[in-house]
Amino acid sequence: MDIQHRNNVVLQGEGEETLMFAHGFGCDQSMWRLVAPHFAGEAKVVLFDHVGAGDSDASAYDRTKYAGLAGYAQDVIDICESQSLADVSFVGHSVSAMIGVLAAVRRPDLFARLILICPSPRYANDEAYVGGFAEQDLEDLLDLLAKNQLDWSQMLAPVVVADDNFQAEWRASVCRIDPAIAQEFARATFLSDHRQDCRAVTTPTLLIECSDDALAPPEVGAFLNTTIVGSRRVVLQAVGHSPHLTAPSGVIAAIAEFVGRGEGRAEAPLTVASHVA
Repeated sequence: MDIQHRNNVVLQGEGEETLMFAHGFGCDQSMWRLVAPHFAGEAKVVLFDHVGAGDSDASAYDRTKYAGLAGYAQDVIDICESQSLADVSFVGHSVSAMIGVLAAVRRPDLFARLILICPSPRYANDEAYVGGFAEQDLEDLLDLLAKNQLDWSQMLAPVVVADDNFQAEWRASVCRIDPAIAQEFARATFLSDHRQDCRAVTTPTLLIECSDDALAPPEVGAFLNTTIVGSRRVVLQAVGHSPHLTAPSGVIAAIAEFVGRGEGRAEAPLTVASHVA
């Protein structure tokens, strides 16, 4: 299959650096429009849609392959290989943060950096681990999605995107996804547990989160900061789960600093740090 067609791969700009942007659940690559163009003037920017989202080839959807996030991670690897990409700085939002983790653990040779925006390795609480949700709450959330995709999107929109200006756009994006694909991707997202995979990350990592995010509370960011050795943590003073839409300047600044300082290269070893921007 033509991978560029399958994932609607779009290449912009040119330069020594390569940044790949991966969208979250219910979204497509257009959600990066306030961030990605900033880097296209000096770097190669790679945008794509997960199978089933945006202008991807939905006929390529395979229930077995995409039952878990590993199938989406393989697509990321396929895109890198098909475009002969190397030393990629992978920018993943929400579920794509864990997709990037899986891809980097499987093929660390392809990735120079991971930039994880509002990441969560597990949404359900588990003993001492705080993911933000009781398991039954997640099941109820998925049941609502199965019954009525529109109601589900309306209920979750204020949590995902705190700014009213973007909520209608996000709801419309969710409702464009085939209901069967949306339900299965949601289960792969919200019922997954990738804490062990995060412990296996060796790629230099930047964590970007919002100070008030119901989907990925501060405890999750603290867990990842400790679990991914050498990771840096940036907490933006922002509400919601989509700072690339509601606080793009903060996201751009954090990415630019991380990439521009050459963090992750041998001559600039990473140090653990945390600050509020």
